[in-house]
Amino acid sequence: MPGVKPGSKDDVNAIGNRNVGKGLDFYSLDHEIALGKQLSQEVEKSAKFINDPVVVEYVNRVGQNIVRNSDAQVPFTIKVIDSDVVNAFALPGGFFYVNSGLILHADEESELAGVMAHEIAHVCARHGTKQETKGQIVQMASIPAMIFIPYTWAGYAIYQGMNFAIPLTFLKFSRTDEAEADYLGLQYMYKAGYDPNSFVMFFEKNPGRREEAARHDSEDILRPSADTGPHSDDPEGNRDDPAAARRLYRDDVGVRLRKTPPGNDREQREAE
Repeated sequence: MPGVKPGSKDDVNAIGNRNVGKGLDFYSLDHEIALGKQLSQEVEKSAKFINDPVVVEYVNRVGQNIVRNSDAQVPFTIKVIDSDVVNAFALPGGFFYVNSGLILHADEESELAGVMAHEIAHVCARHGTKQETKGQIVQMASIPAMIFIPYTWAGYAIYQGMNFAIPLTFLKFSRTDEAEADYLGLQYMYKAGYDPNSFVMFFEKNPGRREEAARHDSEDILRPSADTGPHSDDPEGNRDDPAAARRLYRDDVGVRLRKTPPGNDREQREAE
C-alpha cells in the first residue's frame, strides 16, 4: 500500500508477521500464558457457562477465524458465559470469554466479530502484561523491597456485577490502549473477511457499551489493495455458504441461547 512502511502496524498485508506487542514488558509469552491461566481459574470457579454445542461452535468459529487473521502469538481458548451483560473480555495468554448477552445483542455476525476482534487485539498488543509491568515499576520505585515479592492479587475488580473477581489491571485499559485495540481490531476484521464498518455501527447503536465508541473511519484505516475483493458479513472460509442458510444458523444460536435457563446474574436481577 502506498505510503505504508512494510511490516509496520499500518501494513494490513503483513498481519501475522508484525510485532505489535513490542514495548516494555516483564512477561515472556510463556509467563503470560501461565498468568492468564491463573486468572482464568478465578473466572471458571464461579461463572456459569453455556455448553450448547451449536452455540459454542458458532462463537469459537467466529473467534478462531479472527485469531488466524491477527497478530496473535498465543493460542486462544474461547468460552461463552451465561450472562445478559453485553460484553466480552480476553485475559493475557488468550483466555477469552464472550457473554451470551453480547451474542444476542449483535444484529449481525460481523458486529459480534468486531467486539471479539477488539478484545483479541488487546491480547495481540499485550496490553494487560505491559500495564501490569508499568504497575510493578511504580511499586518498585516507591517500595524497593517489593521487587522481591511475586505477583499478588491486589486491586480486584468485580466484573460487571458478576460473582468472580480478577485484578483491575487486566480489565481496564488506557485510552491509548483502547484506541490501538480499535485500530488493530478493525484490521483483523478486514483480514478475516468482515466489514469493519459493522464494528462502528455496533457502538453507534450501543453508545453505553463503553466510555468511547469506535469512531475510526475504516476506509481511511484499511485502504484495501487493488487485488482485495469487497468484504461482507460472510467471513473467510464461508464465502460459498448461502446467505439465507447462514442467517438461519445464527438465528438458531439465538433461539438456543434464549431457551437457556437464566444464569446467576439474571436470577439475582429477577429476584430483585
